[in-house]
Order: sequence, then C-alpha cells, then structure tokens
Amino acid sequence: MSSVTAGEYGPLIQKIRGLFGTEEFIPLHAPVFGGREKELLNACIDSTFVSSVGEYVGAFEESLARYVGAKHAVAVVNGTQALFVALQLVGVGPGQLVLTQGLTFAATGNAIWYTGAEPYFLDADPETLGLDPVALERYLKEETLERGGKRYDKTTGQGVGAVVPMHTFGFPVKIRQIAELCAAYGVPLVEDAAESLGSLSQGRHTGTFGTLGIFSFNGNKIITTGGGGMIVTDDPALAKAAKHLTTTAKRPHKWEFFHDQLGYNFRLPNLNAALGVAQMEQMDRFVESKRKLALEYQGILLGTGLKFLQEAPGDRANYWLNAVELPDLAHRERFLEQTNEAKVMTRPLWTPLNLLPYNQQCRHDGLATSLWLYERMVNLPSSVRS
Repeated sequence: MSSVTAGEYGPLIQKIRGLFGTEEFIPLHAPVFGGREKELLNACIDSTFVSSVGEYVGAFEESLARYVGAKHAVAVVNGTQALFVALQLVGVGPGQLVLTQGLTFAATGNAIWYTGAEPYFLDADPETLGLDPVALERYLKEETLERGGKRYDKTTGQGVGAVVPMHTFGFPVKIRQIAELCAAYGVPLVEDAAESLGSLSQGRHTGTFGTLGIFSFNGNKIITTGGGGMIVTDDPALAKAAKHLTTTAKRPHKWEFFHDQLGYNFRLPNLNAALGVAQMEQMDRFVESKRKLALEYQGILLGTGLKFLQEAPGDRANYWLNAVELPDLAHRERFLEQTNEAKVMTRPLWTPLNLLPYNQQCRHDGLATSLWLYERMVNLPSSVRS
C-alpha cells in the first residue's frame, strides 16, 4: 500500500478507487460527453447561429420542461441569474427579507442580494440537508405578522418577499411541507433546484412546487451546457415576462431596437443550448448511473461507522454529489487530507453563509444543525460512470 493510502482511511480510499476502476486522479464530478454533443455543436457552428438566436435554445427549453413536468421553461446564462430573475418576478425587491437556508452554495444568497433584498438564514434539516420546515414554521409563526395580506418581520418591519429552499446535492427538501407553509402564510415559494435535475419528491419533480423554480447546468452538474441555467413555471404570464426580461426587454420587431423596461442580457447562447439538447438525451442513463454508484457506496461504507446520506422514503434523489458523515471535525479534516493526498477528490460542505464576511450582518436562527453538519459532512467522487 502506498504512503498516501496507508493512513486511517487508506482501505476506504482503495475501495473508492475500485468503484471507478482507476489508479489515476479521481475528480469530484466530471462531465460526460457520450452522446450527440459534437454532432449538434458542429451543426450549430455550420448554421452560423451560435449566439442568442437559433433552433437549439427552444429545443433545450422544450426538452427540459417536458422532463420536469413544467409547462414553460426559459433558458438563461447560469443558475444564479435564473434565481435572481425568478425572485424579481414574484415581487422581491429592495428592503425585503427572503428566507433561505444558511447551508447552501453562496449563489443562493447572492441572488437575493442582487434584488436589493436581504437574506434571512434558517437552519437545515438533518435528514435532507435542505431548508428545515420546522425552522421555517417557527419563524413565520413567531417572528412575523400579517398586514394587508402580506407577511412582515415583527422586529424590523421588513416584508417577507419569498422563501427559497435549495435541494442540497440533489436530495429533495421536505418541499411539500414547505409549500404548505408558504401557502398558509401567503409567501411566494421559489425553488433553487440547481443541483436536483432528475430528483423527485413523492413522484413530482423538484423545481415544480413553487411559483417558479430554477436549474443550473454548470460544468459540474448532472448535465452541462458549459454554463447555463433554466427558469421553470406553469404560469404563462411569468414565463413570458422571464423571457422578455432576460432578453434585454426588447420588443419583437424586424429591425427596430425598442426596449420597454430595464432588462438583462441573460440569454443562453445557441451553442450552449445545442450541448444541452445532447445532454438531455442522456438524462435517464446519467441518473441510473449515479443511483447505482450510490448503492455501491452504501456497500463499501458498511461496517466503517460512517453514515451515508440517503434519499428519504418515497423520494428519488439524483445523488448529484454523494455525501458521508464523519464523527467530528477532526475526523473530517483527516479524511479530507488523506483522500485528497491520494488524488481522490473530496470536499467539505460550503461554509455556512452567515459566516461569510458580506453576510455577517444577516439575521439567522442560530443554525445549530447547519454548523453541526458543516463540521462533519464530506462529498465523495460522484461522476457518471460510462
């Protein structure tokens, strides 16, 4: 056994290598291009429509909407801007609060800041790592009041503009409970489903429970367009507004340039969309491969004392990133050091957003579970295996 696999976690590292069948570097999550990607990219190039006009943008939108069961989809440059626009479309603006989890990627909070609103961080559910409906209900019940059909924070008087749960690592949050709370308290629900394409909650796809949902197609997601994001909704007026707002708010005309409001150049280029069309054709295989890998991880972790994160009964997770719970922070650090030294890429959870310098003034509920998880959870290599 080599020096880098001779430590405490050496035997487990060798088993992980066995899952991927290589002694080379194992990335956390690499894209797979095993379909018609080159064919469609070449066709796009030959058409000369490589920017914001071309057939693949619409085809990608239709394919994604059909896959998740949404009536409308609007392709944009990335998931962060998709969330920013979705929040604007439900009326979020300067001076408001948006409720989200403190344990999430920075982009979730950043998109809230972009609207001029301020994030309020709530704790994570230990079973899903996503927004805890118990924490959400506690805040809405004890810390807000109703005035004129809207909710306001009792302490600051700020309006509660939206709730944004994020489906962490592709594991569905307890979205039905969250949706019921949002309906009961009259707060819009916008889903950050950036990581959960292919994940279902009780048979219904994530991202379709709220007024709007968003997905991401960054290079490390289950499918990629190089960058890219998508807004989904069943509301035709919101879909039309999303398309208009993200295409510089330009009125359709054969030659005239007239923009009827402040819009954004967030259009997904046709070249990226061509890649997305080819990737969507492989979604079923990708999800099947990742779920098989998760089962194999469960097998090699038996008897190690490490807890593997699993989908909730009745849900289907895409297992975008597999995650394991270490006993404590010291074990987490040794595991990260030994695996990465052995060229098996692992990583800890994101730093809770309230600990980032620009978020330290944000209010939160203590985030006890989030901090506990942050000190113990580690992501394992999770690429689709061909």
